[in-house]
Amino acid sequence: MHRRTLLKAITATSACFGLAHAQSPAWPSRPVRVIVPYAAGGGPDLLARKMAPELARALGTNVVVENKVGAAGIVAAEVSAQAPPDGYLVLLGSNSHIVNKIMQPAVKFDPLTSFAPVTLMASGAGVLVVPADSPWRTARDLAEAIRAKPGRFNYASGGIGTAAHLAGASFVRSQGLHAVHIPYRGSVEIVPALLGGDVHFAFPVSSTAMPAIRTGKVRPLAVAGGQRIRSLPDVPTLREIYKDERLVQEFWTGAWVPAGTPRDVIDKLDAAFKATHRVPAVREFYESNGSEVVFSESPAQYADYMKRETDKWARIIQLTGVKPE
Repeated sequence: MHRRTLLKAITATSACFGLAHAQSPAWPSRPVRVIVPYAAGGGPDLLARKMAPELARALGTNVVVENKVGAAGIVAAEVSAQAPPDGYLVLLGSNSHIVNKIMQPAVKFDPLTSFAPVTLMASGAGVLVVPADSPWRTARDLAEAIRAKPGRFNYASGGIGTAAHLAGASFVRSQGLHAVHIPYRGSVEIVPALLGGDVHFAFPVSSTAMPAIRTGKVRPLAVAGGQRIRSLPDVPTLREIYKDERLVQEFWTGAWVPAGTPRDVIDKLDAAFKATHRVPAVREFYESNGSEVVFSESPAQYADYMKRETDKWARIIQLTGVKPE
């Protein structure tokens, strides 16, 4: 092939590639999947489904909420970490995933390297609840009952290493008590276990606890957060009662995408999630369910926050002595 002919061929090929690139659809060009690592009907699921229509409007495409349940969020995280890094799959990641990695290093994901953080979205706290017909009116009442009958009381969680598990373990150990942990498949099973008499107390996150509290099915005794929550202004924090900082354990949720997702896509998702959570109806729904809308300033700031949270939860796990069962 002559040199001039070769140059024409190269130029024509480059033009075709340039045209194809120019005509490629802008992101997003198809529905975005939001993965909820917990069962349908639980607090995180309800919050996700409330925000989904607004997120769809902000992105200009359909948003599909999917539940991938199993192993306290590990199944969802492992599947999401292997997804194509194209922005069409978003995992609702949380500090439970950080705890999972600390407790079980062999899991096939790392919150700090397998994902690119998008934005922090919300935080809440576990609520110490008992059945409404129980005799305990305060956290101290419950603690004294457990102390009087070591090993006879048990508490529920949505799985090993979840917020409800660590809050319960911290409460028991900090007070020198002996109670049995009963892990269920998901947080949605905590309240039915309480109402069925299978367990005596639990620390479901506020978004899971509030519906049962409103209907009078369970009685809130304390909040495992740094401050009282708006929807339960008369319920004290465990820190108020026991003056113990180890009992301050707040649960947060944020948006993650697989590592390697283009930065411009991450920035669009960040803006869309923030716009969604500024909608008054979404904020009010979160707050009425005991959660607070909390933004990170940027994906980079969220990444730094996750590193600090990893250090914090490692200390909590060491203090509580919680191990995989």
